[in-house]
Amino acid sequence: MNRSEYESNYWEGIGYRAMRLALTRTLAEEEAVKADFGKEGWKLVVTEVGGKSSRDFQEKINRAVVGASLNSAVIEKLPHEMHALLHACEEAKRGVFINVASDTDLALKVAIIRKQHWLAVAMFGESAIHPMSSHERCGLGVMNV
Repeated sequence: MNRSEYESNYWEGIGYRAMRLALTRTLAEEEAVKADFGKEGWKLVVTEVGGKSSRDFQEKINRAVVGASLNSAVIEKLPHEMHALLHACEEAKRGVFINVASDTDLALKVAIIRKQHWLAVAMFGESAIHPMSSHERCGLGVMNV
């Protein structure tokens, strides 16, 4: 495989696409990215989740990811599809929660994307113990369905 073939395949990967969607800053940009990916047969959905890391966030994120994925038909309510989704979500959360203080406020955009038997969950947003300490965080999980 030559370099141009590698680069072409790399930029078409599910992880890249999930992160690209999670990194959108405006609704117009998000809709444009969703439209582009949708034309290529990708199933996708975006949701947002916020809360305290020590309390409600852990429960909210799982409910939001499962609910959005089922409601948008990214997955079906089948054990193996739920299993893959929750594993990808847990993997993405590991990236977000590295070195998070016990009582941090989190606000994340979450993109869930799927094509055939591959599924990815990407998270991007901000965390802060205090408004003046806010900084960006991201996480990505990719699983085979």
